[in-house]
Amino acid sequence: MNFRPQIIQYAWVVPSLEEAARRWHAATGIGPFLVNRNLKLDAPRYRGQRSATRFSTAVAQHSEVQIELVEQHDDGPSAYRDTVPAGTTGFHHVAFIPEDFDTALAHYTDQGMAVAADGFFGPMRYAYVDTSATLGHMIEIVEDKPAIRAFFAAVRKAADRWDQDPATLLRELG
Repeated sequence: MNFRPQIIQYAWVVPSLEEAARRWHAATGIGPFLVNRNLKLDAPRYRGQRSATRFSTAVAQHSEVQIELVEQHDDGPSAYRDTVPAGTTGFHHVAFIPEDFDTALAHYTDQGMAVAADGFFGPMRYAYVDTSATLGHMIEIVEDKPAIRAFFAAVRKAADRWDQDPATLLRELG
């Protein structure tokens, strides 16, 4: 099998989205960061059990990849806390959108890797595969749906049109 997914996102868990976005902009010039507060997931599971992790994200485009910052708001167990302790910043995952979600997921689970978290974001399935023992981070598999493609396109468009004004570095989404 020639399995070579295209990585489209790199993600860090951070204690504060706002502070992390400012640091990213100061160090790399990227922005703006589109902020999704208190994301609502459908049927979320952590290690096979129902879960309700509270978190927000901020995403920005840099060339061909998206940078995602994740802030967990509670102290519960989660795929985020599996690799990044509370109050610290750390690399968490790379993400890709495969042609076939189930085949991509099986690529990892057939090797004995566990699904750390999974569920639905609207109609789109997602899964965090715990590859931390082999890669030092997780892999997020995102189901290919028009809504996620539109979101990624909107992030890219925002970056292409941004005037570098720090006053608009953080843009709240609905």
